[in-house]
Amino acid sequence: MTNYSIKTIAESYKMTAFGVAFEDFNDWAGNAAKTAAKKAEITENGKLAELLALADGAEYQINYVLDGKAWRGFGVMGEFNVEGAVVLDFLAGDYIVVPGTGADKERLADEITGKVFGGMMNEITDYKYVGPGNATSVKAADNGEYYGEMWLRAKRIEG
Repeated sequence: MTNYSIKTIAESYKMTAFGVAFEDFNDWAGNAAKTAAKKAEITENGKLAELLALADGAEYQINYVLDGKAWRGFGVMGEFNVEGAVVLDFLAGDYIVVPGTGADKERLADEITGKVFGGMMNEITDYKYVGPGNATSVKAADNGEYYGEMWLRAKRIEG
């Protein structure tokens, strides 16, 4: 059985992030390279650390539709004015929450994303993903591994 829960967010919220737009959503290798290059850039230039210091320190991998294009970035919960960052709106409502665990902190968000969009969404028959985005966070677990969650805005399917 598919492991997920439904949680309701009462108020819309914002996330601030650095990221890249994808010209061709189906260019998996090219998009992965662009995303990795952006993560390396904002890590090396201190921009991600600056953003994390303004927020609660929790980093999110964010997938979003921005200006009609698929977009992926890294950011924080909240609205912050940081040069080069974008502020994204996440709407109140029901969210599908998909958990995951793993030994590699840097890979876990991608593993959860792959599980969700690699077939799991087809198994969820009472809700559908409506976007415009989703976010995954990863943190250390008590057992030395890592725990992550992906949150996806959804609507209940009536009928």
